[in-house]
This record gives sequence, C-alpha cells and structure tokens, in this order.
Amino acid sequence: MTEFSYAEMTTRNRGFVNDAEQAKLREATVFIPGTGGMGGAALMALLRAGVGSFILADLDGFEVSNLNRQLFCTLDTVGVHKAEAARATALRINPEVRVEVQDGAWPEQRGGTPGAADVNVNGMDDAAAGVHLYRRARALGKTVIDAYASPLPSVTVVRPGDPRPEERLGYPTTGVPWTAVDAAMRNACLVREIEYVLVHSSSHAHVDLEIAAEVAAGKRSRFSFSTMVTMAGTMMAEEAIRVLLDRPGGTDCRGYFFNPHRVRVERPRSAPVAALRRLVVRRFLARMMAAA
Repeated sequence: MTEFSYAEMTTRNRGFVNDAEQAKLREATVFIPGTGGMGGAALMALLRAGVGSFILADLDGFEVSNLNRQLFCTLDTVGVHKAEAARATALRINPEVRVEVQDGAWPEQRGGTPGAADVNVNGMDDAAAGVHLYRRARALGKTVIDAYASPLPSVTVVRPGDPRPEERLGYPTTGVPWTAVDAAMRNACLVREIEYVLVHSSSHAHVDLEIAAEVAAGKRSRFSFSTMVTMAGTMMAEEAIRVLLDRPGGTDCRGYFFNPHRVRVERPRSAPVAALRRLVVRRFLARMMAAA
C-alpha cells in the first residue's frame, strides 16, 4: 500500500495557500449536517483541500436515486448511512483526517454541535433542522455557509450578526420553536425560498416550470442535476475556506447565483426592482401551484 503523506497530498495547494494557511486548514473543524448532494460536494472539496477535522451528520442512507449527483453514493453504498459512507471514503483519501459521525438526532441531542466547529456548511433540505442550525450558530457566534433551493448553483455566507434566512425571507417559523415546525410550515418555507430565487435570478428560464410548480405544491421531491449540485457544493467549500483563513471578499447573507448557461454571476436585485418582480412571481406561483 502506498504510504500516506499529508505534505505530499497538499503539495499542489501551494500557490493558492501558503504553508501557514495550509497548517490552519489542517487544524480546522467543519460541521456538515447533510452529506448528500451539496453537502457531500463541499465535504469532498474541503477534504482534498486538507481540512483536518469534520463533524458529519445525516438522517438517511443512500438510495439509487442519489447516484445522479451525490459524490459519496455508489452501488456499494446504497443503503449505507450517508455520513458513515462519507467517513469511510474520507479515510481512504486522507487516513489522518478526524471524522466524527452523528445521526439525524443531532439537533435534539447535540444542539451545541455548531459551536464545536470553526464553520458550518449546511447540506440539509429540512426547514426545521435548518432553523435550529441557524439559531444555534447565532447563539454560539458561528458562521453558516449555505445555498438556495435553486436550479442554478448558489451560495450564501451567514455570519453571526446577519439576519437568519427565516427572518430575511419571511418564513412562518419566526418565533416558533424548531420542534413545532410542521409539514405545512416546511412547505411554506420552501415556497418563500423559491419565490426569492425567481425574483433574484433567471432560474425560471432554465427549468421545467410545471415540475417546479409540483415541487412548490409539495407534490414532488426537489429536482437536482449533477453539475449544478457539484458546482454549488464547491462554491460553498470555497466560501468556507475563505472564512477559515479569514480572507477578505466573498459573498454575504444574500449570496449570489452562478448561471453557467449564460456564464455570468447574478446578484440580488435592487429593492424597487425586486418589489415589482415579487408581485409578478407571487401571482405566477399561485397560478402554477393551483394547476399542479
């Protein structure tokens, strides 16, 4: 078996990071709840960048439908707990990496987990657990890297002093204990997120709107495509590295969308333009969801 060397593994990182920064990445800890699509892609990028410690959490095992986009999903890992499968692969890449695995009970049993990490990367698509993550991160003074439920790759960086997504997007969960968030609230959160995506990006031009309406109406699972998911996860990893190394620049809590179809970055629209578009989008969504 080839002998492992962390220095050799990361030697080609030089030029992007210096020796001190590489050492900082090696000592860093990243919490990733949700190690499937975007969370798994972010984990893979951070792992290969040389981050030395991870806390992983997930509720599910891999399914055949995950093979289209989730990097740690193979025929061999179908049925295996996602975070456990990710840990096993991580150790085959870097046998020195430290990986703690938690199951889906982390919000109830380990509410302080976000505080144990230097940065949090949200790979979940559950509104209740997401609300809990953001609230705990604020209380513990930690940053959360996230992305929208969008057909275009996107990324946000929510620092401790920033408004939470539930506050900024007007979720019905505001002021509600996360354990009391029910299915109707979860779907309402998704609709608000889709509304934001349609207002501030050109996503509508690149997807089947009938299927999107079924998703918004709660009649279909979210659709995902390999290139978009992997790009989003990689963008999340890049922002996580920026936070870990305390580098300037990057995005903010509103984030941005990358449109690979038109090769351009789409940033949040101005308030007056957004207000007008929101009226149109709400009417459109209501019409499409009624027909779904």
